[in-house]
Amino acid sequence: MLMPSIFTHDFMDDFFDDFTKPVAHAIRPQHMMRTDVSENEKGYKLEVELPGYNKEDISAELNDGYLTINAKKETNNDEKDKDGNYIRRERYTGSCQRTFYVGEEVEQEDIFARFADGVLTLDIPKKEKKPEVEQKKFIAIEG
Repeated sequence: MLMPSIFTHDFMDDFFDDFTKPVAHAIRPQHMMRTDVSENEKGYKLEVELPGYNKEDISAELNDGYLTINAKKETNNDEKDKDGNYIRRERYTGSCQRTFYVGEEVEQEDIFARFADGVLTLDIPKKEKKPEVEQKKFIAIEG
């Protein structure tokens, strides 16, 4: 028998479950570091959303053709009353990371990065793989 969801869904269970979940789960992973990638004739533009982060919290590294973006955040909210007793004391530490393959031809100096209004923008040029010049190899002939 089909029943409306109001009869099978216990509102009070969900209400109290929210209080038992750790704070780190409040920000869902699918909402972290949302990235838009666009392409033009010169290269690619990555726009990575990092709301709540400061420029000092973010790093970007290029290694073997892989661009890795790291963001780390630490907060400490201490509130005391007039006698110095804690009313509230919360701490949060979290980090997130994304990696993109940009090609082994791209070098660190080629990438331009800027951070403004919670968005990290990276301009990555297109670089063609340099063709390897075939070198003739001679065999030494002893006489």
